[in-house]
Amino acid sequence: MTSLPITSFFTALFTVALVVLSIPVTLRRAKFRVWVGEGTDETLRRRIRAQGNFVEYVPLALIALGLAEARAATTWMVLMMGSILALGRLLHAIGMWRDKAALRGFGMILTYLTLISAAINLLVG
Repeated sequence: MTSLPITSFFTALFTVALVVLSIPVTLRRAKFRVWVGEGTDETLRRRIRAQGNFVEYVPLALIALGLAEARAATTWMVLMMGSILALGRLLHAIGMWRDKAALRGFGMILTYLTLISAAINLLVG
């Protein structure tokens, strides 16, 4: 069986990050009794989108990271991709919560960079 220690580390990190993004959504839903959708609360909408965007991008990025690691990509490359993804997701979440378009945008650029890098690594590596 192939051991994927770097991908395992980032998967654990992103699992905790998802919980951190999810708890404020749940608390806000309970506070305003919005059980489905986002209602009219802008704060809830931002929290939901930060969580949703995370769920939209991170799983595929982790799969690509794991495949790259399994295919013997260099350790520094796998670490770099995982680190850039983590930074991108952090910046995006902060940007969503604080309504800072520049942070959100930079976070997405880093996320896209990770996905493209992983794809190139899988295609030519």
